Amino acid sequence: MKIKKFDSINVIPFIDVLLVLLAIVLMTSTFISKGMIPVNLPKATSAQNLKLNKEVIIVIKDDKQLYCNNNITNLKEIIKHILQFKKTTPVYIKSDKNIKFDTFVKVLDMLKTNGFNNISIVTKNE
Repeated sequence: MKIKKFDSINVIPFIDVLLVLLAIVLMTSTFISKGMIPVNLPKATSAQNLKLNKEVIIVIKDDKQLYCNNNITNLKEIIKHILQFKKTTPVYIKSDKNIKFDTFVKVLDMLKTNGFNNISIVTKNE
């Protein structure tokens, strides 16, 4: 019996594997590129687009978890973090519409106690 000699390599399985890897990379890059913490914002008719410069963004999720500039933290850590900024620095509060009002009031009171007056509540347009 004679052994067959291959003149070419079948590259179709190799291309299939590469396409699967490309799909995985594209899917994960879209999740990473957002860089946002998903929050179900309340709606308001007077909502405006948020312009990010040098400001503090505090996020209150529906599970009462607090984030300050995309870092998981607690109220004491937020106080330490925001005291590094000037008192005129814009502070944006993104609060989930399903949280208890008490958590929102604690964050707002902490900001007012430390002298921050440029505070905005982030909503989404209806």
